[in-house]
Amino acid sequence: MILRPATRAELPAVLALLADEERVVDPASVTVTEAYERAFAAIEGDPRNEMLVLVDDGLVVGCLQATYIPGLGRGGAERALIEAVRIRADRRGGGLGRELMERAAARARERGCALVQLTSDKRRTHAHRFYASLGFARSHDGFKRTL
Repeated sequence: MILRPATRAELPAVLALLADEERVVDPASVTVTEAYERAFAAIEGDPRNEMLVLVDDGLVVGCLQATYIPGLGRGGAERALIEAVRIRADRRGGGLGRELMERAAARARERGCALVQLTSDKRRTHAHRFYASLGFARSHDGFKRTL
């Protein structure tokens, strides 16, 4: 099992994971729009962002985006913001999500991050139980505003 930054060639597989968390989506059926291309290029070109993939025998089985945020709190240490966490629907329940998150936390620790934080849609109660089992605590309420 390998965790590494996604390549452009893996963009359809990442988008397939993000398209539907309840079923396996064929990456060949995903349309990679210009907006996705721009977003991927921006992530790939930014040293404070990573789209990470978990690869098993050449197959992308998981992904997440990590953004490293500098701050003045916690002694000036960075924090890692984790988003877009997905494991292929047919590979859930075998510990891959735990492995993905633990490896991402280790990458953040190696970078000098003092903490890892994430947000999760309030409707994803199964994900909330999973994050709690990894030691994440509900510490804040988040707010969003569409622009």
